[in-house]
Amino acid sequence: MTEVVKLEVEERIALLTLNRPETSNALDDDVIDELEQHCAYVNSNKDICAVILTGEGKSFSSGGNIKNMRDRTGLFGGSPAQMRNRYREGIHRIPLALTKLEVPSIAAINGPAIGAGLDAACMCDIRIAANTAVFASSFAKVGIIPGDGGAWLLPRVVGMARASEMIFTGDRIDATTALSYGLISLSCPPEELFEEAFSLGRRIAVNSPQVLRMAKSLLREGQRMDLEPLLEMSAAYQAIVQHTADHREAVNAMFEKRSPKYTGE
Repeated sequence: MTEVVKLEVEERIALLTLNRPETSNALDDDVIDELEQHCAYVNSNKDICAVILTGEGKSFSSGGNIKNMRDRTGLFGGSPAQMRNRYREGIHRIPLALTKLEVPSIAAINGPAIGAGLDAACMCDIRIAANTAVFASSFAKVGIIPGDGGAWLLPRVVGMARASEMIFTGDRIDATTALSYGLISLSCPPEELFEEAFSLGRRIAVNSPQVLRMAKSLLREGQRMDLEPLLEMSAAYQAIVQHTADHREAVNAMFEKRSPKYTGE
């Protein structure tokens, strides 16, 4: 049976590949199920230090399945009450799973990231893209609104004015524009994308697993927390990590002019 989301782990980096190229990696129910399961696995595996999310084939993700939308099936079927529950029990599980990843996440955007596909990229901590990729918050073009958290996610990535323009127009932007917006941090030729993604992943994964998870937690909480409680949280985390074997190893390695060897302890 074909995995609709492939999971591969190498060098403490988990590669998650949306594997439905025949639908341009639309976020159907089976994709949601497997993506959620893989995110839970990553969180439970303390040896994993980073995640790369990408798409198989020519697209990163086209978002919702337009054929299902036309035919009023799947997520788009039923009464308003039934549809509301399908969103809550279906595609809403993607932002909850991806934003709850405990390790740093990188979206390697290999092709079009459209609608909920763009939002999925925004759920990651870092985004890099092939210079042939295009991006659109295209919900208005099919007569709907961002239903999977895009109105929360996109302004936090590109700012309210840019997000408003993208959502209100539904227009596509290219990789050069996405780079200028801060939507992505790097644009490269398509054939270099995965080497760039893994290079970044390796630069992250050389660090202590505990430090990475706590630092990510602080960054995420800092988006919605006042400074004083964040400082208190930082003090607690700092007290914890400075009593770990990995902290002692990092300091000793620096004095001994060698690469540290972390155990996660």
